This record gives sequence, structure tokens and C-alpha cells, in this order.
Amino acid sequence: MNYQQRSEGIRRIAGQRLTKSLAIAAVAALALTGCGGGGNAADSADGKVSLRFAWWGSDSRAQATNEIIEAFEAENPNIDVQGEYSDWSGYWDKLATQVASNDAPDIIQMDDKYLREYADRGALLDLDGVDVSNFEEVSVSNGTTEDGLVGITTGINSFTLTANPKVLKEAGLDIPDDKTWTWDDYREITKTVSEKAEGKYGSEAPNEPAGLQSWLRQSDKHLTTESGELGLTVEDLAGYFQHHQDLLDSGSYPVASVLAENQNAGPDRSMTGTGTSAFGMWWSNQLGSLSAAAGVDLVPLRLPSSTGEAEDNGLWYKSSMMMSGYSKSKHPEEVKKFIDFMVNSEEAGELNKMDRGLPANTEIRDLVVSDLEPIEAASAEFVTGIETELAGSEPIPPMGFSKIQDILYRYEMEIFFKRQSPQDAATNALNEMRSAVE
Repeated sequence: MNYQQRSEGIRRIAGQRLTKSLAIAAVAALALTGCGGGGNAADSADGKVSLRFAWWGSDSRAQATNEIIEAFEAENPNIDVQGEYSDWSGYWDKLATQVASNDAPDIIQMDDKYLREYADRGALLDLDGVDVSNFEEVSVSNGTTEDGLVGITTGINSFTLTANPKVLKEAGLDIPDDKTWTWDDYREITKTVSEKAEGKYGSEAPNEPAGLQSWLRQSDKHLTTESGELGLTVEDLAGYFQHHQDLLDSGSYPVASVLAENQNAGPDRSMTGTGTSAFGMWWSNQLGSLSAAAGVDLVPLRLPSSTGEAEDNGLWYKSSMMMSGYSKSKHPEEVKKFIDFMVNSEEAGELNKMDRGLPANTEIRDLVVSDLEPIEAASAEFVTGIETELAGSEPIPPMGFSKIQDILYRYEMEIFFKRQSPQDAATNALNEMRSAVE
């Protein structure tokens, strides 16, 4: 099924590089639907087309991306690409302001949590013409809405529970068998680590909303449905909150104040990145950078389940990130050409490696996997190894979904600091989540 067919199906159911980065002036936030001229970089006097490309990520991603830009410009000397790089925390606020003032970058690195936020407001370009013939169907459908193909998957990844073998060894434990372990096993293992490994803890704060999504999928439910509604009950959420409360009470988690600090830390400064927790929930494409930060090769594991069956782990293939175009770009064809280069060229694949996920283009994937460092090879092997256990993808998140992460984090802190019970927190959180997406 091609993306046009997928789109029809949905209708039926409803600066340049770091050295020359642009300084974006702060502007007052306007309604996202505001009208006006596009906000593209000025074309140069020599007739070159100028494009702006915004992305978030680590320093290593920035370096690789700048090299990709250079390779693209060498192949397309009439196009100049100006990079706008920032970290995750400030990226989305800046993008919202830029779109509101009709000053958005031509090329936008996109996350599925925000895809509908922009697509449903008409801010994203239909990328018809970008070659996705070597993409698996899930990689195409993840970026397809009623408006067409508005997000091109750069790579796929999976949620994973990273294990630190060094910390486990300090506690006298081995890497658990992730094809048979249960949540009861997990609670016992993480409790033992906190008791026996000095200065270490069994696990760190939850990673949302993927933690809740995985938990619900283990009961054949979804956080949101195909029609854009919430797919969970108060009882579902209360059970999930109680699970984390039990981990705190048993000592598997550190005290609430440490959890609060960890919740606001980036990957490198997290308990996983600093090597102070045995387990942490992350995305598979983060394994390499986390291992480098921790100074040890972390091991990706399937999530435990209530049954102990690998097929019940609740995992799925997610677009690690996407490439989108701004609908008001003055140069839509050049935007598509750059995105096509990013996802389909050998040069970009060799530079990206696993940083933007296991390449969505299967031919580029084979090329990249054959030349990976051991830790990245472990990530790729994990992602491909769970394919037969997966039970389909998650529905495209509805507008307002991006607020759910903050809602979950706030109410988890309410529980950890004993300000609300899991039941009360679930009731209040669900009300806020409904307001966000409905």
C-alpha cells in the first residue's frame, strides 16, 4: 500500500553549520494559523537557492548533520543549506514561535508527538515525490496524515530497557533473560541492586509517554486510538502509577528529590548516562551515546511483562524522527531534494549511522549495519531481533498529544512526593489529558 492509499484510508476514518548557525530573533508568539509571507532564508545574490534546516540533538549529531549538508551542497552547488541546531528542551518552543510568525525553517526535523500539531494546522508540506520505494510500510504510514506524506522517517527504533552490566555485577547479578522475565522479576532485581551496589540504584525515573504506551500495549490497549481519542481508563492509569509507586517504596528507585532532578536531566546527565542506575528506559538509537557517557557498553533488553512471554513485551517500531518541510517554503522542490538525500543517499547513511535510528531505507540499512561499531551493531541487532514479536505500530498521535508527556511527569512527581495517591493522580491526570487531545 503506497502513502496515497494510506492517506485515503485515513480520510475514510475521519545557519548554516555550527560555525555559522543563525541567530533567530525572539518574536511574540502568534496563533499558529496566522497568515503572511514565508520565512525562508534570503536567496543569495549569485542565484543560489537558500534553505534553512532545523534539528535537535547531541553534538555528535550536529557534526554528522553538518557533514551531510556539505555533501548535499557539493552535489547540488545551486543550493545553500543553513543549519539551525538546538537541544530538545528549547527546540519545540522555538519552532512554535517560528511557525506562528511565518518564519519557520524550510526543512524541519520532526517527532511523531508533534506531527499533527503542525500537519493539522497546514504547516507541513506534502512530500509527494520523495522516494520511499525502499521503505517498509510502517515507516511510510508513520508520517502519513489526511494531508499526505508530511513526515519522512529517517530511521526506526524501539523502546528498550538498557542494562548496565557493571552495576549489575557490583550487586552480584547477571544480565536477566529478557525473553522470560516478568515485572515481579524486575522489581526484585532492581531492589537487590539498590541494596547491594553502593551508591547505585536499580532504576531511574520513567520515560514518558513511551513507558505508559508500552504498559498499555501489554494489555492490548493504546494511549490514543486511530480516531484520536484516549484509549485508557482511570483504572489503567492508576495501575501504572501504582507500579511506579511500588518501585519507589521498595527502594528500586531513589528518593523523590533525586527522581525529580533526574527527570529534568538530559541523557548524558541521567542516572543511566552517569552509570548510577542498573536500568533505564530509552530509545534504541540512544544506546551508543548513553554507553559513551556511562563508560560501559549498555545492553538493550526487552521490557518485562506480566506473563513472561517475549511476545507480550509491548514494544513496537517507532519512527525515531522524521524530516518534514514547511508548507510555506518558497522552494518546495529543493526541500524535497534535500530530504530525499538525507534518507536515500549512501553519504548521509554512512554519516548518520544509527544516530537517527536504524535507517528506514532498507538498502541504506544494509550498508550501514555492515560497518557499525560494536555498540551500534548491538542496537541494530536488538531492533531487528524483536520484529516477529511486535503487535503493530502505534496510531499517529492526535493534536495535543505533545502535552501528555508533561502531564504524566507532573503527576508522577505528585505520587513520588506523596502529595497524591495513585488513584487521585490518575483521575486528575486523565482529565488533563482529555482536555489536551479532545
